[in-house]
Order: sequence, then structure tokens, then C-alpha cells
Amino acid sequence: MNPLRTSRALVAAAAAVVLSFTSAGFANGAAGGALRDHDDGDEITVGIKFDQPGIGLKTPDGTYTGFDVDVATYIAKQLGHDPADIVWKEAKSADRETLLQRGDVDFIAASYSINDKRAEKVDFAGPYLLAHQDVLIRADDDSIKKPSDLNNKKLCSVTGSTSAQNVKDKIAPDAQLQEYGGYSECLTGLENGVIDAVTTDDSILAGYAAQPEFKGKFKLGGFKMSNENYGIGVQKGSELKAEINTALEKMVADGSWEAAVKKNFGPAGYQNEPAPKIGVIVQ
Repeated sequence: MNPLRTSRALVAAAAAVVLSFTSAGFANGAAGGALRDHDDGDEITVGIKFDQPGIGLKTPDGTYTGFDVDVATYIAKQLGHDPADIVWKEAKSADRETLLQRGDVDFIAASYSINDKRAEKVDFAGPYLLAHQDVLIRADDDSIKKPSDLNNKKLCSVTGSTSAQNVKDKIAPDAQLQEYGGYSECLTGLENGVIDAVTTDDSILAGYAAQPEFKGKFKLGGFKMSNENYGIGVQKGSELKAEINTALEKMVADGSWEAAVKKNFGPAGYQNEPAPKIGVIVQ
């Protein structure tokens, strides 16, 4: 036997095997639209907030609750995944685009407002909720009935948030801004009378106010000072966008969307907007 011919044959065979595995791997990564590789074919990774009661919260016992969790679980089921298949990953506001671009998650449901700047980097399914900037005040406070009543009031939001500054710049220039490290601190200040109002998205405020320890203590102003169209973030060009839109339409049609709103926001008296139409962004 010619040793050189045998060596060439072995090299050719090895190259064929490598090419076969590479082609299979590419097909598995691109065909499904998820653009991610999983150790378990049934696994799906979803980005949510871990620290927003009513929206996305990781509880002390390691479970996850909130409207975005319910929406994401419904979507995952429509994509063929049981709840046990979902790997929840924290998606902080500043990290959301990076998580999607790197392929660390399949999709993100994390009070993720659709805007042009974000849409340059990722795609959005939805919207699935129309929220508004609002204020939370004490239930017995009748002094704040309209946005301009926030003048000379102590208005709280979290450090780095633009919500309170928007109120001061555009609505109540004499509001006294107070920045705390987190919304929980703002609510404690509101409960104790140190703060007069807390501002951010009404859905987030309703989620906090719906917690058992705050039940009946606070109310939403209902001021609708901005429109926040929450969307499901997916990787740019992902086929999941169309599949998720179909799932969202079904969630509205079968009543699951309304049930999730009432379950997570109802205790705060949240007057939600009707479910938005897919692809319609309210300015």
C-alpha cells in the first residue's frame, strides 16, 4: 500500500467529517430563528427584570413573578417550550441591547420601551403594553389632582432616571426633586410622609403598590404624562419577531393578556389601556 496515498485519504475523510459537523451546526443555529445554541434542545433563555414587583421579580424562594414573566411564559409555550424549559436571565436596563446582540438570551420582556435609538440595534415584537409616566401618591392625599399640583411637592425617582427631571422641566418647574437609590426607598419615604409623590411608568408604580405590604396605602394619579410602548426585544433579523407577534395576538384573543394585567396590577387600581395593536406605536 502506498503510504502517501493512505495519508491523503485520511486527511480527506477528516475534512469531510469537520465540514459535516460545521454545516449541521450552522443549520441548527439559523433555521429556528433563535440564533442561539443550547445544551438542551428544549431550553429557551429569556431576559426579564429581577427587581420590579408586578413586572419582573425574582422572589426569595427563587421563583419569578410579574406581568412580563406571565407574558414571556405564554410566548415560550406558543414557541413549544414548557415553563420548566425557561432559563430566566436578569436584563438590567443598561444591558438589554448587549444581551441580545451577544445572543445571551432568545428574547427580552423587561418593561422595554420601543424607541428609534434601540430599534437601530435590536428588533421589537409587539407592543404588548401601553404604559404612561405617572405618579404614585398616598391614598388619602387630595392635594395632587393634576400634574401642575406637583409644584412645591417633594417628587421622588431613582438616581439616574429621567422621569422626575421630565416633570420638573416640562410640567412642574417648582417640584422639589428627591433621588433615591431605588423605588422601594421612594415608597418608604412616601409612606412615611417624607415624599409627596413618586414618578416613573404607571405599570411599574402599580406593581409596587400592588404588593401586600402597601395594599390600600397608595393610589395612581392617572396623569399619563408620556407614552411608553413596551415591546419584546429580539436579536436583529431574528425570525422570532413574527412568531412572538403571533403569540401576543393569541394571548389577547383568548383572554390571557387581560387576566395577567388584573393579576399583577389590579390591587393598585391600575386603569390599563386596551391591549395595543401589533406594530402600532403610540407617540
